[in-house]
Amino acid sequence: MSDIHPSASVDPRAKIGEHVSIGAFVTVGPEVELAAGVELRPHCHVVGRTLVGENTRIFPFASVGEEPQDKSFSGEETELVIGRDNVIRENATIHVGTRKGGGRTRIGDDNLIMNGVHIGHDSVIGSHCIIASQCALGGHVTVEDYATVGGLTGIHQFARIGESAMVAALSGVTKDAPPFSLVAGERATLRGLNVVGIKRREMPSRSRSQLRRAYHILFGSKQRLEPALEQVRAEGLDCDEVSRLVAFLSSSERGFSR
Repeated sequence: MSDIHPSASVDPRAKIGEHVSIGAFVTVGPEVELAAGVELRPHCHVVGRTLVGENTRIFPFASVGEEPQDKSFSGEETELVIGRDNVIRENATIHVGTRKGGGRTRIGDDNLIMNGVHIGHDSVIGSHCIIASQCALGGHVTVEDYATVGGLTGIHQFARIGESAMVAALSGVTKDAPPFSLVAGERATLRGLNVVGIKRREMPSRSRSQLRRAYHILFGSKQRLEPALEQVRAEGLDCDEVSRLVAFLSSSERGFSR
């Protein structure tokens, strides 16, 4: 059985899983699906074609699944998919996708999305990420697994935050933040390897040493990207983490912080 407060406005067409808790003055739209164990705190707003995964908690005055802030949107059937075990705090806003952006905004599992965060349409957030208070993510932003974004940071549309990257508070991210990096600044620049984040991942010593060497070649040697990538390959730096770093840099469309 689920616990639904009498003052909540829950459309009868919504799909409500077992042991869902819906607080006072919550709005749940007709196309919403709430998996088992979801908790909607009082006054939050969940509408649109939105799927919320198991045990996710959404706090007061969060607005989840509304129309995207995109002038080209004209009511297309697009969606928002949120994974399990997420925490979405007060006044956060997360919108459905747009047809031109693939039609889906996606949030992975076990993320902490703090108060006042905006996640724009067609963004893709991985798993185990922390997005701190008052961050604004433009449309089509990608944040990979285990990334951390400091408070009051703005991320330009189509920019990517790589795996285990740390973006310092009050930054402006206009280019991709490489995996395992620390970036900071009004126009964020690379400040080095995210040593703390790597330790928290309990990465094998071989991977840590290869990442340090790869970072030195790619960012410290002042070579252009292609010769630096060739040197990384020639030195046999081939652990999974370095391979993902190389693939990220090779696929960058906006360029990346240096």
